[in-house]
This record gives sequence, C-alpha cells and structure tokens, in this order.
Amino acid sequence: MIDRYANRLSVRTQCDLLSIHRSGLYYIPRGISESDIDIMRMIDQQYTRTPFYGVERMTERLHRDGVIIGHNRVRRLLRMMGLMAVYPGKKTSRKHPEHKIYPYLLRGVPIERVNQVWSADITYIRMNKGFVYLVAIIDWFSRYVLAWSVSISLDSQFCVDTLEEALSKGTPKIFNTDQGSQFTSTEFTGKLKDAGIMISMDGKGRVFDNIFVERLWRSVKYEEVYLHDYVRVRDAVNGIATYMEFYNNERLHQSLGYKTPAEKHFEKLDICYATRSVAGTDSGLDNATG
Repeated sequence: MIDRYANRLSVRTQCDLLSIHRSGLYYIPRGISESDIDIMRMIDQQYTRTPFYGVERMTERLHRDGVIIGHNRVRRLLRMMGLMAVYPGKKTSRKHPEHKIYPYLLRGVPIERVNQVWSADITYIRMNKGFVYLVAIIDWFSRYVLAWSVSISLDSQFCVDTLEEALSKGTPKIFNTDQGSQFTSTEFTGKLKDAGIMISMDGKGRVFDNIFVERLWRSVKYEEVYLHDYVRVRDAVNGIATYMEFYNNERLHQSLGYKTPAEKHFEKLDICYATRSVAGTDSGLDNATG
C-alpha cells in the first residue's frame, strides 16, 4: 500500500496513516518453523506467569509439558522474543557495548505525583502465525499509558517514535527503563536529555524496578492477547488499541482506590493546575491591594 514515489505524501506520512513504522518497509522476514511458533506461544504464557524463569527452568517446564527441546533452542527463542529472566544472572539483558548505562535513581524514592516517574518496556505479542513487539510508556503514579506502539522488529526507531508521542503530552522528572539497546541508544537518551529529564536504568536482577509495566503486560496478555488469535499485524494493532482505551479509561484498579488510570492521572493534574491558578490569582490580588 506504500507508494515510495508519491509526490504529495512522504513515506513517513503514509506510514503514519497506516499505523506502521518505516522500519517495517525494510524488514525482510525470516522463515520461522511452525514448531518454533508453537513453542514460543508456550514460552510466552509461561513467562507471563513466571517471569523469573531463565533458560534452565523454562527448558524443564517445557519438558514437563511434553516438549522435547534443548537449552540452546530455548535460549535462541527467548532472545528472538526479547525476553529475559528477572533475577540476578549472567547476560540477563542484551546491552549494546557502546551505549552508556545510567544508574538506577529510584531506590527508596516514594512515588507521590503524576509525571514524577515514567517508564518504558517492550514485550512479545503472539499472533496466529507469527509475532510482533509492543512498547509502552506508563506513568508510575497513575498507571496511565501515555503512548504505545507495535513493531515487527526490535529496532530502536519505534521506541523513539513512541517516546516522542509521550513527550507531546507532558514531561516527567525521571524516566526509567531496562538496559536494553533500544533504550540506551543515543537517539533515545538524547531526547530525554534534551527535555531535561533524569535517566534511570534498572540494575541487574532487580525484579521490581519496572513492576508497573510488568503488571500492564500481564493485563494486556490475559485480558486481550490470549483471548484472540491475531491473523494480521493490523488485527493486533486494532485489538491492542481497543484494549489500551479500555485500560486507561474504564478498567478499575484496586491499587488506585478503584479509579481508572485516566481518572487518577488527570485528577492530580487538575488539582495541580487549580492550585497554581489560585496561587496566581491570590498573588495578583495581593499586589493590587498592597
């Protein structure tokens, strides 16, 4: 559907209209066997239940489920899916050797307001005959999903595009991610630094550093993805879009006092703006009468 030689619409604009990323135009799909797809579906569901399972335990779990598979194949599939076990161990995240790693800034920090801390993460989304990747940016205080995007590859551009969308809605004090190459890229961190945002990255084996995004992934998968077999990428995008709308605006959270993320997010923002407005008015009155 993309016309690379169109005079009126650029390739980027055409991609935006079709809700796909430019990187997908240059992606050459590799053949994946049916058996690999089936095993990846099993791994995805097991990982969602037990994200602390590494290669050894995941292999043993598959053996118990009747799958004859070796550790090397499990390791390859986990890497293809972009998954890693959340416990201390060797090479548990795929860092880029030339990218700077930033310290973790949130140890012992109470989360008390909207836009204090944002976080981003990537997860694997299964389809009927393949898979895609989902990135989301969430506000820690309200659990509100500020931006999300789907990609057919694990390049960094779809993460940068999602960050740009989120920053059009506000600016956090701290932005937290894992140490994956998508988030340590100079383009991604450069946008954070240009906006004056402090960068925080999870330490090795810190299970709860990104817990709010992990909870989002569980909700997305159990309440949407596992209930549908997406045939096309567009089906996945449409399904996830519908769910994210529900998650932000209708899904009640016990931890939020049975409010929705949108209610919690914009309630605090409204209070903040109202306080500033009253303070500004009082100040003006004082100056006028003083």
